[in-house]
Amino acid sequence: MTLYHYKAVTPSGETLEGRMDVASADEVVSKLQDAGNIALEVRDADSAGGGGLFAALTRKATLNEAQVVQLTQQLATLLGAGQPLDRALQILLDLPESEKARNLLERVRDVVRGGATLSDALEAERDTFSRLYVNMVRAGEAGGSLEDTLRRLADYLERSRQLKSSVINALIYPAFLVGMVLVSLFVLLVVVVPQFEQMFADMDVEMPLLTRIVVGVGSTLQSYWWLLLAGAVFGVAWLRRRLADPISRLAIDERLLDMRVVGGLVRKLETARLARTLGTLLKNGVPLLGALTIARNVMGNSALAQAVSAAAVDVKTGSGLGFALAQSKKFPKLALQMVSVGEESGELDTMLLKVADTFDVEVRNTLERLLAALVPATTVIMTVIVAIIMMAIILPILKLTSSIQ
Repeated sequence: MTLYHYKAVTPSGETLEGRMDVASADEVVSKLQDAGNIALEVRDADSAGGGGLFAALTRKATLNEAQVVQLTQQLATLLGAGQPLDRALQILLDLPESEKARNLLERVRDVVRGGATLSDALEAERDTFSRLYVNMVRAGEAGGSLEDTLRRLADYLERSRQLKSSVINALIYPAFLVGMVLVSLFVLLVVVVPQFEQMFADMDVEMPLLTRIVVGVGSTLQSYWWLLLAGAVFGVAWLRRRLADPISRLAIDERLLDMRVVGGLVRKLETARLARTLGTLLKNGVPLLGALTIARNVMGNSALAQAVSAAAVDVKTGSGLGFALAQSKKFPKLALQMVSVGEESGELDTMLLKVADTFDVEVRNTLERLLAALVPATTVIMTVIVAIIMMAIILPILKLTSSIQ
């Protein structure tokens, strides 16, 4: 017999905690279920953090976006094949190669076996499943269309992941290029230029103004690089602190939207995210006001999120969604016109998904144009800076040569 520590939820929603001396952790779960409770955690009372049969089950672990998409697709397929939810979750336990995915599925399965709904089981895994995910599953359960809901959800997650990946992939090369440029300039100024400074000093050559400036920059970097590094670290910490403050974050996001190129890209990206979230939720039977509340929480720009909150208030008083969103003057006009057309035709959910597809393409096209302009611009800037440094080195040499002749 082993002493196990457990945590459970009673039918009334209260948390129950205690110890049980039984043969196995499974027996603890069984006894808790027989009493009408849902097991949340079971572990060896003598262990500090877990170990043994049920320890992996109770250890929280999150899945990445691709794993969540795959799990959702597989569960939808099994339910579509006529498998009961409990059996489908059991089958899924044998599919993932990841140990943390199996552990998470095991926890979800045991909560469902305890009599809870799938949405309640997923809500307990809030580190992995978002509020949007849980609410869509809950709406699917209420409407008796869990399979269709999971398919729509998998499609939504996959499209969102693809959009995010396209943005990140588009920025990798420019970021790498800029990084290499900065490193090259640092080496040139700190290592190469000081050697010529010493040579000019030994030869008693008077350095032109340009040479003195370049040498001064190199000497400053060589002597005070640690101060510059500390300043960069402090700057990042200060920026993160400002972003953590809601008022400062709102001001920064407002300025970001006002920027000529970046602002347009952010508007398109956030519009695509908002439209796809709203369209998927409405398609799944979630009321518009509830969908707006959920969609607000998935937006990355706080200024646009605030505009969605204001639109929700207008919708509550009877305004149309297109009109309500237009009041902030922060969303693209094309998106607003398409939303209004969707409302007039009674197909708002379908039109919102079309808006999302349209602006997904717009984001990709904008990123491609920016990338096409950024790479040559960076190359030109690098060439000009290197030319200035080389000119600063060559001028004293030319002056020395002319004086000798």
